[in-house]
Amino acid sequence: MIKNIIFDIDGTLWNSTEVVAEGWRRAVRETGYSKCVITGERLKGEFGLPMNIIADHVFSDLKDDDKKAELLKLCCKYEHELLEANTEDISYPGIVAEIKSLAKKYRIFIVSNCQKGYIELVCGKLGIEDCIEDHLCFGDTGLTKGETMRELMEKNGLSEKETVYVGDTAGDKAATEFAGATFVYAAYGFGELEGEAHVVNLPKELGEIIENIGRTLD
Repeated sequence: MIKNIIFDIDGTLWNSTEVVAEGWRRAVRETGYSKCVITGERLKGEFGLPMNIIADHVFSDLKDDDKKAELLKLCCKYEHELLEANTEDISYPGIVAEIKSLAKKYRIFIVSNCQKGYIELVCGKLGIEDCIEDHLCFGDTGLTKGETMRELMEKNGLSEKETVYVGDTAGDKAATEFAGATFVYAAYGFGELEGEAHVVNLPKELGEIIENIGRTLD
């Protein structure tokens, strides 16, 4: 049976693209280091990748690695401040209630390719701190998402057969396969995958889907 659920964040728990885009635009204007045009839609295609790779893609006109690192750090600072101040509910409808319900039966974790502090911010804004047993991110490990997931699983003694990862992109699927867990595709998010074995079209379906996976594995 399934005992552990690991969640992705962006495209799975919430859609922060417009708020994040504003923070990144502010950093670009302030530094003048890049001529890139940043929109929420542009970032949506990058979310799920490690932060340094996103910077390489978005700031492709900036060849100075030191300036790129400085700009990325400022982007993260401003996005954090704007998300902290944001009063709009940007979570996917029903996801918070579903996580609180799932936490009564399963061990809940988060693995993301985000920077340090982002997971804590998200959990605080959504009010799910008490539901999340542990979390790990790219900012903590500097590793790929699959390697980070594997590290969290080993740290917490999570069996591959008893663990699912809920994510929304091809990168999330690849990371899950690397870690040996079962992938659950959040079809309401950013990705466009086809032919997935376990698909969640609405957050409220998660509990039923995961129970079905457990029965299949048994």
